[in-house]
Amino acid sequence: MKAMVTMGHGGLEQMVLHKDWPRPEPATGEVLIRVAACGLNNTDVNTRSGWYSKTVTDATTGGAFDEVGEDDPTWGGAPITFPRIQGADICGHIVTVGEGVDSARVGQRVITDGWLRDPADPGNMDKTGYFGSERDGGFAEYATTLAVNAVPITSDLSDAELATFSCSYSTAEGMLTRAAVTEHDTVLVPGASGGVGGALVQLAKRRGARVIAMASEAKHPDVAKLGPDLIVPRAPENLRDALGSEKVTVVADVVGGPYWPHLIDSLERGGRYTCSGAIAGPMVEFDLRTFYLRDLTFTGSTVIDPQVMQNLVRYIEAGEIKPALAATYPLEELRDAQAAFIAKQHTGNIVVIP
Repeated sequence: MKAMVTMGHGGLEQMVLHKDWPRPEPATGEVLIRVAACGLNNTDVNTRSGWYSKTVTDATTGGAFDEVGEDDPTWGGAPITFPRIQGADICGHIVTVGEGVDSARVGQRVITDGWLRDPADPGNMDKTGYFGSERDGGFAEYATTLAVNAVPITSDLSDAELATFSCSYSTAEGMLTRAAVTEHDTVLVPGASGGVGGALVQLAKRRGARVIAMASEAKHPDVAKLGPDLIVPRAPENLRDALGSEKVTVVADVVGGPYWPHLIDSLERGGRYTCSGAIAGPMVEFDLRTFYLRDLTFTGSTVIDPQVMQNLVRYIEAGEIKPALAATYPLEELRDAQAAFIAKQHTGNIVVIP
């Protein structure tokens, strides 16, 4: 089969197109999916570059770093096996099933749940892997995964549109779930033009919250289509002035970086900060006095609750959330697609088509 294979940590050159890569076969409890589309995410970039390693303190660049720790270069703080086919956000159809899987599933249209759990202990975060990291993913014509991770979906959306949801929207829903966002909250979303940021806007609105989006002014018209109540510049010199009378109870952040203290200062007493990324840089200035004197709560969010993906499919099928498809590229141009993704000139998600 045709596959774009990551050969090691480093820059874009580590992704190599193979036209005769062995097609996988489903093992017991697995299915084989013919990939129709696969979305791009920061996880792909960060894993390839080794950005998750504690030896790296820079912002996400997509390029090679001078030093990447051998012991902790992945999201889980463990080594990765190369060569590896990355890509977590598949939309496709099941073409073959392994032993123990109902043959009636052949032909089903599915999207993939990226979190690979222990079937005997699905709630145990220490027993999880990620699709395209701990096992091969979807930057190929075919991929196998656990049958439970191939989630059936009925939708009029295109394959490329459905491939925008799995990672970005489940990440966003996981953050909002962990922060217990309700209709009583006002949620501030930095990086609202990105895949996770745009998903946060939509999913927080779905919960009835008031939503304030932060994005570069050139992207405000596109961000407005996602339905926020207010849009402010990406990094205003005085965030408090930009917010006016708004009272922020939740900051949902995947950006981090040097602007981070301003986000924390925007929170009302008793507010919550939830984080699932740091594309502008993982090292931040943190005043503990703001944290404890204002009674704030911080939550990290990576391994999502098992029900999040099922809920997400329900939202999609009910038309309660919509895709934000920025562009599609053929699989052969995955390097160009990732370069565009890293440049962040787009709004929404980028998808490759095998």
